[in-house]
Amino acid sequence: MIRVLVVDDQQLVRMGLRMLFEQAADIEILGEADNGAEAVRLAERLAPDVVLMDLRMPGMDGITATRRILAARPAARVVALTTFDDDDHLYPVLGAGACGFLVKDTPPAELLNAVRRAADGEAPFSRDTLDRIVAQAVHTRSASDAGPDIPAPAITPREREVLGLLGVGLSNKEIADRLHLGVTTVKTHVASLMTKTGRDNRIRLAVLAVRAGITPD
Repeated sequence: MIRVLVVDDQQLVRMGLRMLFEQAADIEILGEADNGAEAVRLAERLAPDVVLMDLRMPGMDGITATRRILAARPAARVVALTTFDDDDHLYPVLGAGACGFLVKDTPPAELLNAVRRAADGEAPFSRDTLDRIVAQAVHTRSASDAGPDIPAPAITPREREVLGLLGVGLSNKEIADRLHLGVTTVKTHVASLMTKTGRDNRIRLAVLAVRAGITPD
């Protein structure tokens, strides 16, 4: 069971999320908070697996709340869920430790899947957001004329395939289906890539793939 804390200052949004998650047999809503300070208190008391975090709230904002929750509970997975899909919100909350970034018009099925992916150690992002991160990485690579950023030890051919698929935003299950592998095997390859490249999350791996020019076959 995935234990979720919902944080949003709008009651209607919280009600809608509760109704959505109540339809999922594998997700449990532990509690709701309407501001960042309450989110920090509830996260400490309830120990959720995933926190869905609004960013603009009265009092303590979602970025500050994310930083404080993860300082106290590093194993928690915080996913930003916001109306504001812009870099002024994206990069500060990622810097605070959020593992994902979704906009509030995300389709219900995708939102449910995003919570599951976050709980499973993945990084769920809205498609437009991920495209923007990758595009900026491409621009940076072009501007600096940097070569491939793959340090020793060199990655294996299979890891290179996985890295290329991470670069276009595929989930572990999607990568497994594409390469005819088990999901556990894909997770092992992703963990190996993080160790070998020094990248500690999937988004940094995706950016690395783009900067190194590694694309799916």
